Amino acid sequence: MNIYLLAVGNRMPGWVAQGYNEYAKRLTADCRLKLIEIAPVKRGKNADLARIKHSEGEKILAAVPKSCLVIAMEVTGKAWSTEQLAQQMNGWLHGGQDVALLIGGPEGLSHECISRANILWSLSPLTLPHPLVRVVLSEQLYRAYSVLKNHPYHR
Repeated sequence: MNIYLLAVGNRMPGWVAQGYNEYAKRLTADCRLKLIEIAPVKRGKNADLARIKHSEGEKILAAVPKSCLVIAMEVTGKAWSTEQLAQQMNGWLHGGQDVALLIGGPEGLSHECISRANILWSLSPLTLPHPLVRVVLSEQLYRAYSVLKNHPYHR
């Protein structure tokens, strides 16, 4: 199974790439994490933020691989404990379908992305910096996977 992390933003600080890569490489062949970066729309002084959010949403949806279960990372989504995430992941692994996790830009995900999603998932009711979400999400996916594999990482 592939888990695609579609995230608006590129040229991340080194610590973001290092953190993300550390956990992504720990996942094995039966559960790979793959990052797809979506170039952000340029924001100027008087930018039309609604148009930008819509444009970035179109780019995200165009990049979703075919036949994926789509999960939008959204503050209004359902929060899962590590054990609940492990149960979700177990279902994904046995469901025979790849997963696409959508992370929006500074304005969040467009209405179209949220409507397209099969599931809305919230990491926290806090607003998290989008680069940090990549690291936290990759770590939590690895942690849930370690629960499924009875690995001592999650204690």
